[in-house]
Amino acid sequence: MRFEDITEKDKTKYNKLVSHPLQSWEWGEFREKTGVKVVRRVSFNEKKIVGGFTITLHNIPKLPYKIGYLPKGDLPTEDEVGEIIKIGQENKCIFVQIEPNVIRQIINQEQGSTNEGQKKKKQIKQFEGLIHDSKFHLQPSFHPLFTKYNFVLDITPSEEELLKSFHAKTRYNIKVARDKHNVRVVFDSSRESFVDYLQLLEETTSRQAFYAHSPEYHKKLYETLPHTFSKDKLTYHIARALYTDSSGKEHTLAAWVLFSFGKTLYYPYGASSNLYRFTMASNLICWEVIKYGKQLGLDKFDMWGALGPDPDKSDAWYGFHRFKAGYSPEHLEYVGSYDIVTNPALYNFYKVADRVRWAYLGLKKKIR
Repeated sequence: MRFEDITEKDKTKYNKLVSHPLQSWEWGEFREKTGVKVVRRVSFNEKKIVGGFTITLHNIPKLPYKIGYLPKGDLPTEDEVGEIIKIGQENKCIFVQIEPNVIRQIINQEQGSTNEGQKKKKQIKQFEGLIHDSKFHLQPSFHPLFTKYNFVLDITPSEEELLKSFHAKTRYNIKVARDKHNVRVVFDSSRESFVDYLQLLEETTSRQAFYAHSPEYHKKLYETLPHTFSKDKLTYHIARALYTDSSGKEHTLAAWVLFSFGKTLYYPYGASSNLYRFTMASNLICWEVIKYGKQLGLDKFDMWGALGPDPDKSDAWYGFHRFKAGYSPEHLEYVGSYDIVTNPALYNFYKVADRVRWAYLGLKKKIR
């Protein structure tokens, strides 16, 4: 197998090779504009292109080293792991974290024994064999970035069939928002909508005390990604849930950023107001987003993360998990996060430093 860098003239071809927004050509363009170095490679088996991946290279403050990140790519073969190691060493990376977009199992249904399923199991087994081969320095990540679990909804059934599949409470809340409180949902990626979203995001992160990307990050993302739907590109969309109070003033109660890529609609970022929570606006926006995906001719709605089976109700993310589960999506488990270590001596030092950093940030959050 040989590897080559890919250029802009082949971006449409490249996008057809990859399966997730974070591996798309457009995402790489965005990351470059944030000051991150991007490496794109395609792999050839003889003369045929058989795969592709993007690695982003992130500076470590005050040190001459980097961390590589390859999110949501295919499960790498032995040759591809070797190429990733080469890229990491050439760019002075301590390690390259990979988080394959590969499902280990569908938790909430029986597993079939299809040929495709058997092929995937074989690939996973081969990959796990690389973990036990010391020459690859491949090990489970000490700090995963993506959740190991996710909710993905098949949106190809009719609207009637989808509604019927939702939990009864979810259906009720959709009706409350739409029929009792006249909440309406608009899809509009204008600058006004984006400003609304940013304001709600600041309110949400302050209220819930979680870490989020900076406003500058979101502005760059909004300005870089195309807003007009295309089956060949990663595209960016904003949905807002609007409510008019008794005085006639209109409020944005929820705003979601959506990605479209391939045949899937994604929900990576969302924000909500603490006002008028009785309107159940978030339930309606989710339903309208599902319908929007159907209108675009898409097949899946990826909810961008979930807790595992039998989640702890005291977990800070339990409310989000339960909300998403109300739409009866498939509950998926991925193969997980792994570090391909390219500088073993510094890797162990970095692990300790990272734990100290996150302990400090957690303490600051509690104090605040």
